[in-house]
Amino acid sequence: MLYQVESQKSVSQIENSLGEVSARHQFGLLTVHNLKAKMNEKGVPFERDCLIFEVCNPKQAKKILEGNMDISTLLPCRISVYKKDGKTVLSTIKPTALLAMFPNPELQKIAEDVEKTLVVIMNEAA
Repeated sequence: MLYQVESQKSVSQIENSLGEVSARHQFGLLTVHNLKAKMNEKGVPFERDCLIFEVCNPKQAKKILEGNMDISTLLPCRISVYKKDGKTVLSTIKPTALLAMFPNPELQKIAEDVEKTLVVIMNEAA
């Protein structure tokens, strides 16, 4: 269900490169959520670095949405980057696992293609 890769890089080093790596694979970086900053801003002390990158390939997203607009609840794809046991971890829920929640097996190939690209992006960024 999850795809994870460990990195020796810091969270900030991955933050600096993930947008560029995504773009090389036709994925745009839509936004980055900094959970540590946001929670502290809201008065909830949280000290662990955790960034959530929202990435999207608009051509693939269009195909999925044309097949079933309900799948919009899963978009865009997210890559979480955080520290765990002294290592930086990049983690995402596999698009194929998410798509399995919907009655659209005809969209499975698209999810497989997106998943393969996310794996490449995460491995390159790591």
